[in-house]
Amino acid sequence: MSAASDKSKTFNPRITNLRQNGSLSRDGSRSRKRVISQNEAYTFALRAAYLSYLLQPRARRTQHVPAPSTPIQRSSSSINDLMKDFSLVRDSKSTRFPHGFMAELEKRLTGVLMGREKKPEYNDATVKRTFAAFLNAFTEQSFKKRMEKDRRVEDLVLIFFSNATKELQKGKAPTDDAWKLMVDRHVALFVRLISLILKDHDWARERPELSGRLATLETKLLAHDQDLAAESSRNGGAGGSTVEVVVPLSYEVKDMPLVRIVARVFGLTNIQVQSDIDKNKAVWTERAALQDLKTYQALLNLNSKKTLRSDDFDLEEAYETWRKAEAPDLSQMMLAIMQSNPELAKTTSGSGLPRFNPLANGSAASDSGYSGSSRKMSEVSEGSSYVIDQPVDMSGWGSRDHSPELSQDDDHPFTYIPPEPRAYYRAVLAQALMHDLLDQSLKPSDPTADMPAVKLLSKQSTELLTEIGIRWRIPQVSRIILFLDVIRERFVDQEISLDTLDAAFNFIKEPLIENRKNPTFMSSLLFDRSKWTLADFALNQQILATLHEALLRDLYNTMLHCYEQKPPSIGPVMFVLENHIYDDPHFSKSPEDLDAFSQQLREGLREKAFGMYKEYLEEKLPQDQQSWEFYHVIELGKAVMALAQRIQKRYRKNPEIMGVNPLKALVETILPLYAEDARDIVARILQLAEEKGEEVPIEDGFDLYRELVDIRRIQAEALREVNEAGSVVFAFHIEELLADFVWRWIKMTDVAITSWVDQAVKQDEFKVRARNANEVPTEDERHSVSVIDIFSSFNQTIDRIVQLNWDNDLQYAQFMTALAKTVGTGIARYCDIMEQKFTKEMDRLTPEQEAEANQSKQEKWMQLAKDAWSNKDKIEPFHFFPESFVKLNNIEFASLQLDRLEHEVNVDACAEVIQRNAPPLNHRQRKANNYVFTIKIVEAEDLKACDVNGLSDPYVVLGDEYQKRLAKTRIIYGNLNPRWDETVDITTQGPLNIIATVWDWDTLGDHDYVGRTSIKLDPSHFSDFMPREYWLDLDTQGRILLRVSMEGERDDIQFYFGKAFRTLKRTERDMTRKITDKLSAYINHCLSRRALRSMLSKGISMSSVSNYFNRNRPPPPTPAPTQAEVTNALKPLFTYFDDNFAIMNQTLTSAAMVMVMARLWKEVLVTIESLLVPPLSDKPSLQRQLSQQEVDIVFKWLQLLFDFFHAIDDETGEANGVPLDVLRSPKYFDIKTLNFFYFDTTENLIRTSERMASATAARQQAQRNRLSAPAALSSPAFGGAAGLLGTPSTRRAKSIMLSRNLGTMKQAKEEKRKEAQADPNDDMILRILRMRPEAERYLRDRSRQKERLAAAAAAEMIVRQSLLAGGGRMMGSLPRR
Repeated sequence: MSAASDKSKTFNPRITNLRQNGSLSRDGSRSRKRVISQNEAYTFALRAAYLSYLLQPRARRTQHVPAPSTPIQRSSSSINDLMKDFSLVRDSKSTRFPHGFMAELEKRLTGVLMGREKKPEYNDATVKRTFAAFLNAFTEQSFKKRMEKDRRVEDLVLIFFSNATKELQKGKAPTDDAWKLMVDRHVALFVRLISLILKDHDWARERPELSGRLATLETKLLAHDQDLAAESSRNGGAGGSTVEVVVPLSYEVKDMPLVRIVARVFGLTNIQVQSDIDKNKAVWTERAALQDLKTYQALLNLNSKKTLRSDDFDLEEAYETWRKAEAPDLSQMMLAIMQSNPELAKTTSGSGLPRFNPLANGSAASDSGYSGSSRKMSEVSEGSSYVIDQPVDMSGWGSRDHSPELSQDDDHPFTYIPPEPRAYYRAVLAQALMHDLLDQSLKPSDPTADMPAVKLLSKQSTELLTEIGIRWRIPQVSRIILFLDVIRERFVDQEISLDTLDAAFNFIKEPLIENRKNPTFMSSLLFDRSKWTLADFALNQQILATLHEALLRDLYNTMLHCYEQKPPSIGPVMFVLENHIYDDPHFSKSPEDLDAFSQQLREGLREKAFGMYKEYLEEKLPQDQQSWEFYHVIELGKAVMALAQRIQKRYRKNPEIMGVNPLKALVETILPLYAEDARDIVARILQLAEEKGEEVPIEDGFDLYRELVDIRRIQAEALREVNEAGSVVFAFHIEELLADFVWRWIKMTDVAITSWVDQAVKQDEFKVRARNANEVPTEDERHSVSVIDIFSSFNQTIDRIVQLNWDNDLQYAQFMTALAKTVGTGIARYCDIMEQKFTKEMDRLTPEQEAEANQSKQEKWMQLAKDAWSNKDKIEPFHFFPESFVKLNNIEFASLQLDRLEHEVNVDACAEVIQRNAPPLNHRQRKANNYVFTIKIVEAEDLKACDVNGLSDPYVVLGDEYQKRLAKTRIIYGNLNPRWDETVDITTQGPLNIIATVWDWDTLGDHDYVGRTSIKLDPSHFSDFMPREYWLDLDTQGRILLRVSMEGERDDIQFYFGKAFRTLKRTERDMTRKITDKLSAYINHCLSRRALRSMLSKGISMSSVSNYFNRNRPPPPTPAPTQAEVTNALKPLFTYFDDNFAIMNQTLTSAAMVMVMARLWKEVLVTIESLLVPPLSDKPSLQRQLSQQEVDIVFKWLQLLFDFFHAIDDETGEANGVPLDVLRSPKYFDIKTLNFFYFDTTENLIRTSERMASATAARQQAQRNRLSAPAALSSPAFGGAAGLLGTPSTRRAKSIMLSRNLGTMKQAKEEKRKEAQADPNDDMILRILRMRPEAERYLRDRSRQKERLAAAAAAEMIVRQSLLAGGGRMMGSLPRR
């Protein structure tokens, strides 16, 4: 049984009832009338085939009638002798035809056969037969190809001679030699035809020799008779005449083509058929056929039931059209009968004979379904039994005068037409189709791009059916509908394929070749349904309905396999439905029926999907729950995903089939099942793991999440169903179930981050990564591998979360926040290691210091005296290690990478998501908070001298009350008023006591104790988060200035990134300061008061000594140094800078180099500032004010150093050094403005200071009055008693949030610069007043005033923040940030 039959068995019974209400059943198209037996169908088919044989054009043959004459002796020439003229010169041009001759020869030969040749000698039938035999041989491809290549006359003539001999010898007696002379004459005609072709194409001029030889050959062949057209030359010159004789019928089956077809179709032998013909030969005659036509015509005129009547058509117009078309067809058929048997015409009166009528092929005939153009089922064969050469008029041959009296009640008045022509025709058609489908010798048609190879009716069967249809007067449309009905029956019974059904529809729709000149004929015939009979119309509807049910059944069965790996294609079924069923106007689709089918198909697909999921579940999930793992859930999900993706790809172009979406049916069924099972299985796995005290591997959790998210995505795309929140409905919240795996992974990463950093540093040699040691390394090669490895680890860590595509913004932001903290921990660890290694390298002893360490105390004193006597001022450049600069490059590269990472993570968006989802302030749970105190060790005053030179080398160590070391500053060599400007962060959860100890660094032995002080860091004292400055007195001598600010440490991604950035920048700044500290000693040496005195004294002379002892005489004026002398004084410093810069430039990056130079510029500005004024304080200073000449020299030095650090190229004019915005810092402008007040009187300075203080106070008050902004914080603290109380500074501290990336840091720095330039202050005036003893009281009063202003500003800030935070109510706790 076929596969289609198997499908029909499993078809859902509800589909078979799809058209119950008023529709046809599967057997509805079967005839309700009696069944025509095979024998009955065979009998009438045989009659029609036998009649075709009787009416076929009779073959004729030519018979010669010799004339009496005297015998003449003639002999034929040997062909080889005649061709000697050509064979002897085979390779000469005269024996070859020109190019293109063969094509022209073929055309002329075809013209001879078709009678187009003008010469009378070529119109003889025997000549045509001979030429036809040669043309068959000539057109054979191999021979034709060889002739076109060789083009020899001899070969062509010999082949013609051979074919003419064979053809003329047929049917001749062995003793008859007359035909041999005819061969010579036919060859002569062939040679003459060749000569005519050469002459017509003007080839005779090019080949005159060839033309001559051909003329000679023709003469030789006609040696016995030159006139081939004369009657006297026929029959070898014997004369006589020829007559055509009709070949008599043999009445044998072997000569009856259609009879043999009938025998083959009905499975009978020729003997059996011959017997039936012999029995009925006397009855089955031409006369009986003519009588049938006359009877049919009479019945047609009588409107009998035995022919079509007007009742059989829907419109009277259609009936009249058909009836008018029948008349010329009947006339043609009658004339064909009389032509085949002229004796029948003798029995008919002359008035009844058909006459020629040129209008017979008019409009009426053109509408007929029986004319030559209407023979749709096959091409018209040459042996047609009824087609005549000319149209005829048989209107004078009336059936009333020449037919017997007929009654409408006669049972069956016909011999050749069966009682029920439609039923008999259908029976013969069914038998022929069944035979041709089973015939193995019948080859299928050639496949095309639109249609596969199929088998339908053979050409022979089609000819038989055409003859039967015409003879039985079956309309053309009826034949087509009956053909479809048979096809329908075979398809319903599963005897033909879908391709055959499609081919059958195409077969009846496509016009034949002979009808393509009038393609509208078949279209009008098939689609002008108004001209159809009612029976055809009803049967067509029945066919379409039955086929529709069968096709839907096949479609249903096919769709049930759509979830398989290689399902059968639904394309052929849908193509037939859409192009042949639904496009037919007779088919009426019922929306209810189609909806019922769609619903049934949808349910079937869901059941199939459920079955597929059960198979996957049994295959992927073990039975034992103890052995369940995430792997099984993942594998089950992959199977489900693969199935869904396969279906999605398979039906991407056509997602819906008959209103049913296979993907949606699958997703609606299988994905919710998987989601529920996955939720339960995962929960069970986690429960079992918890009971066993084990943890599910993190990677399994990540893999499971990716799989579940993909499934959720496919479900969302397929269903498009959303809940109230706008997300797709899923069985459970995947992120909530699996978030713990991400937190475990982040925790594991946080634990391992320090070891990653340590391992990366351990494997790093801190060398530039230049490809060639002889080449200058590029910017990208000046950092080492450790920082690359560390940030590669950071990026991989973050990418791991990013690649999960976590579909919960809040949780994702929390993950990124936790990772930001981890990254900050790693960066802090890396900065700490780098700074330790860098400090160790920078604090190493020089060779001179190592030698000095081995000296005794007496040797040290001797060395000091020797250096003083020799006035030693040459300081060698510090020998920097390249590894040290690589470490600084690493910190600079880390800042760039962290900034890039901050943008990739989209820190601001993460912070916004957390802030948007945070609960209200009054609903948040209070928990212990961490506070970050930022302590800046600014400077110290009046420290104790610990060295023999009366100076100290101080540095500060910060520790807690448990003697834990927290921070250490750099060493300031030879200074009792050092300025460190170093910052440290200390994190605490409550109050903390900080102890600051000042030490004096010594090369040998223990470091000397200078002094100690302490401060308590209490978060409650910094609730306003404003910075405070403290002047703390040491327990021995002097005091130290600390600037303290607090910031609440928050679980905030911006905070963690800001903290990491500040750690990097602080490390970078400290490392840069350590580099510049190695150069600052020589800067202080070259830019000192001793250097000024040296320039002005120009050595000691006798006059200077005498002037020293003559105190009463005023000293003569000292000439000012020239510009060259001022420049020469700085040449050692410039040389020193150039030597060190050359060393740095080999390793440092451009950015790091500019950073070091900018730091050196700052050291230069601090040194020049210390030359001019003492540091800011409320106490008078012992420092002497410089003279006018000294001030001029200092400002010239400042300009020379400015130009040196800016480094403008003389040729290009481009600046290669420190940018102008860095050089023109606020301190630079302070020094530049110092010259305006330096030599002013004390009274004027005090008045100016008071005026500037009043302006500053007014400006601050105006800013405080603005509701949109807090009080101005631009005025720096002065110190003094206010410092002792720890009053807040009006300057805002550098918040961690302002350092979260390079952009915010740059913006904050720019705002600070603009603020310093926009708000001038009187600090420089106060520093000048410190050198005026008469201003001691004003300094004290000014200190108290600034203390009051700062306290008032701080109190107002606290009140305002409390009001903003509590809505007008004072808050009793610290504000949450």
